[in-house]
Amino acid sequence: MCPDHGNEGILDVEYDYEMIRQSISPRLLANNKMCNQWRYRAILPVLPDTPAPPLSVGWTPLYNASRLGRTMGLSSLWVKDDSRQPTGSLKDRASALAVMKAREAGASVITTASTGNAAAALAGMCAADGMPCVIFVPQTAPRAKVAQLLAYGAHVFLVEGSYDDAFELCLEAAAEFGWYNRNTGFNPYMAEGKKTVAYEICEQLDWQCPDRVFVGVGDGCIISALHKGFFDMLRLGWINKLPKLMGVQSTGSDFMYQAWKAQADPVTFPPIKANTLADSISAGLPRDRRKAMNSVSQTDGAFLRVSDDAILKAIPELAQTTGVFAEPAGATPLAGLHAAMADGLIETNEKVVLLVTGSGLKDVDATIRTCSTEATVIPPSLAAIKSSMPNI
Repeated sequence: MCPDHGNEGILDVEYDYEMIRQSISPRLLANNKMCNQWRYRAILPVLPDTPAPPLSVGWTPLYNASRLGRTMGLSSLWVKDDSRQPTGSLKDRASALAVMKAREAGASVITTASTGNAAAALAGMCAADGMPCVIFVPQTAPRAKVAQLLAYGAHVFLVEGSYDDAFELCLEAAAEFGWYNRNTGFNPYMAEGKKTVAYEICEQLDWQCPDRVFVGVGDGCIISALHKGFFDMLRLGWINKLPKLMGVQSTGSDFMYQAWKAQADPVTFPPIKANTLADSISAGLPRDRRKAMNSVSQTDGAFLRVSDDAILKAIPELAQTTGVFAEPAGATPLAGLHAAMADGLIETNEKVVLLVTGSGLKDVDATIRTCSTEATVIPPSLAAIKSSMPNI
């Protein structure tokens, strides 16, 4: 953190791009058989001899969502499915790097505060690497996410309060006990891990940068990481433009949208009381708000807000048209795309990417609430099937 600005002064990692060009390029990557995020290690802030956790992180699929695109009138729509990570969310990209940086720092314990996904990612990476971790999550976190933490052997504190309360408590505990702090919007290395998703998107599109990328926004670290990744590639000459970054928030947790619409400084903008079923993007005071705002303004993007009902409806729509099962936060980009189309913000010939950040298995209760059909209970007979046969 900046010594003059404390917890508000989140630093950035800078690189010698001229030197990097000598060791990595699209041509060299084409011959790289390593199918994980460490194929981009030359653009990551870790020492050459620091071992990575043994779980395979990154290189998740990018699907051509042509059927969904046709229904929306788009000629080119893609879905980047980061629900396929080892612990089920994009946060594995950051947590793998956190374990490596903690090892480099000589730390014996890592800690984080989370609504669930970052915590599960850290717990999984620590379990694979043999590193103890202490997790702070709100008491209201979905049961599936808490179960993951316990299964991985993490020491879990369920905080009686919001994510923001858990975050502040984690900061205090890390400072008091000397734990390595993995917190999003505090530790600048976390965005460096998450930015690898931008590299993958462009490489999987044969280095044709998309026109827009939609992503759910809570703390703001993922959208700022996307910005950093695309900026790296622009500086390296791998792409010739930055995509417009479209940050999507729930109406119940829309701090960034409000500050953006008011053209206000997000650092001084007053906190809100967040209340959304999309727990992964619930943040009353986004911790990476300055970088998140820059990510949108510097790419000529936009912040959008959508209702929780729209987010819920996007879960089965995404699943039934692409086969990708997302948690509420992961389906939020699709809800945002609908809103952007309704507002006339997108040309039909634009190349659009939806970034799905977490698996629907993280919060099955939300999915059950929104599905229009229920399972049919029948006795074990063909007659029962015939009498209950749906129109398919």
